[in-house]
Amino acid sequence: MAVNLRGRHLLSMKDLSGEEILAILTTAAELKKNRVKVAASKPLAGKTLAMIFQKPSLRTRVSFETGMTLLGGHAIYLAPSDIKLGERETTEDIAIVLSRYADLIMARVFGHNIVEDLARYATCPVINGLSDFEHPCQILADLLTIRERKGGLKGLRATYVGDGNNVAHSLMYGAARVGMHMTVATPPGFEPQQKVLSESQEIGRTTGAEIRVLNDPREAARGADVLYTDVWASMGQESEAEARRAKFAGFQISRALLAHADPACVILHCLPAHYGEEIEYEASRTPNSAIFDQAENRMHAQNGLMVLLAGAASANLKRRRASEPSPKRQRGAQRSQTGKRGSPRRRK
Repeated sequence: MAVNLRGRHLLSMKDLSGEEILAILTTAAELKKNRVKVAASKPLAGKTLAMIFQKPSLRTRVSFETGMTLLGGHAIYLAPSDIKLGERETTEDIAIVLSRYADLIMARVFGHNIVEDLARYATCPVINGLSDFEHPCQILADLLTIRERKGGLKGLRATYVGDGNNVAHSLMYGAARVGMHMTVATPPGFEPQQKVLSESQEIGRTTGAEIRVLNDPREAARGADVLYTDVWASMGQESEAEARRAKFAGFQISRALLAHADPACVILHCLPAHYGEEIEYEASRTPNSAIFDQAENRMHAQNGLMVLLAGAASANLKRRRASEPSPKRQRGAQRSQTGKRGSPRRRK
């Protein structure tokens, strides 16, 4: 069955089926591989992306803006002071007006209700560039990175260590959709929302993915193919940072924790990193680390998403056998993307 995402919103990883996620990743991989040809063909020529920011950003702004330029389109940055969402003008009016100008809207905001309101009133696709509840664009980049390193997604064991935040929520939904086992390890009291756990477990029952939450990072890391972390205190939680440091002690990706995972496990961090807190600097620089591939893939994954939402490319893509090969212990597939022990093959 062909995948058609034209005109759709992306507010949550739950919005996408497993087949749709794989279509986005396949499109992203094709755009990444054929970057020179893509720049020449300009699939989004004449298209405009309106970018609404309530929070400052490095990766979100640069990846979307550079991506639109590469695809032949144009991106407009709207800073917090430019439109003052909900203050100077209602979210409803902003959504309606921007829809008259732009072909796509991306919003990086605090409250998830803001992206929901934008989607409710906009007549063009709205992309959640980050909210306090989810970060779907980040997880598309994560899944693209894992697939590059491991050759597939289904059947892998991923472990997230740290705060049960928006990134954890989107990871749980995304892993469940593609049949990847997901364990979230957090200190007591910092677990993901129960609703997300219940819904992702329900999805996982249909795809074969086991989604669980533990309070022991070493148990969670045992045999993991992927180790993932994020900052202990997100933007807006600065006043809690000191208290969180004490409570999150031990919930760190370190060389010691790495010893409990599979020797070829992939280390991920959505950045920015606080070295010495949620991740040990030395661990972030091992051959297992893919954190900078992951950062680059923000642009490629979002390019795949925008092309499909804008209807600029066919989504009738050839599906892999059984939708996605089980990569577990497929060393041949892994070696095609990596060197020894999961290290990335150097580009020539």
